[in-house]
Amino acid sequence: MNRQQAIIADLKYLLQGNVLADEPLSMHTTWRVGGPAEVFVMPVSSQDVAAVTRYANERGIPLTVLGNGSNVLVGDRGLAGIVLKIGAGLAQLDVKRNKIRAQAGAGVGRVAAAALEAHLGGLEFVWGIPASIGGAIVMNAGANGRAMADVVTGILAVTPAGETATLGREDLVFGYRESILQATPLIVVEALLTLAPREKDRIRREMEAGLAHRKATQPLAYPSAGSVFKNPPGQAAGRLIELAGAKGLTVGKAQVSRKHANFIINLGGATAADIYELINRVRELVYEKTGISLELEVKVLGEM
Repeated sequence: MNRQQAIIADLKYLLQGNVLADEPLSMHTTWRVGGPAEVFVMPVSSQDVAAVTRYANERGIPLTVLGNGSNVLVGDRGLAGIVLKIGAGLAQLDVKRNKIRAQAGAGVGRVAAAALEAHLGGLEFVWGIPASIGGAIVMNAGANGRAMADVVTGILAVTPAGETATLGREDLVFGYRESILQATPLIVVEALLTLAPREKDRIRREMEAGLAHRKATQPLAYPSAGSVFKNPPGQAAGRLIELAGAKGLTVGKAQVSRKHANFIINLGGATAADIYELINRVRELVYEKTGISLELEVKVLGEM
């Protein structure tokens, strides 16, 4: 029995969720690229998450956590060790008064829809963002001047030792497209959101207007990871990319979108290596033109 087989056998005994070998990660990222996971786990409870993290930590096995895969570039060679996908198995919601308790795998759109039905405002900005609640909190996802930091009251997380930890909003140290969770091994399993009562029609109109704006300005017809680069202070990354003449630039089947220059799209059959090379070319062109070094918003995982 090799390492992969041994890990799978152990985890199938420990967990209720599914455990798979060599699962193509292209099926779990919005860019639709990425090689196989050595071991792929889909937990169905926070206990599953705790058991996996404890198992990996005790044995020194690499552990990578994925949400909806909307803000990551996974290399063509895939990922060694265990990939833990926080998804449909951890997606329960509970609405009470002006608060929503959501498991980390719940899609932000589903949570926003629940808020709409409960006449609660504050999540209109996430409508149309292809992210899970857990991933959105880790990245402090946002749009139209709003971000997850505005609505998160606290989270429940799992430590590498398999224990649970509760963090309040102040503990999460939110910043522009970042939180302390990006620098810690904690895994979000649940979040508490605090919203405000609002007329349902006003919530719906704002959600519809936001989605219409996305459709008009973003290349939603193609696989992408959303904004590739963070906006530098006082600047728009897309505008800088246009100024550098990189709009429409293509490597293989990856292209800088002609509709929104801060999106790199998969034209069909792109590889992670194509996208990564294009990212580097864009950064070079922008730096040569403006002297500004663009910082990645997407997270790069594995070897290209």
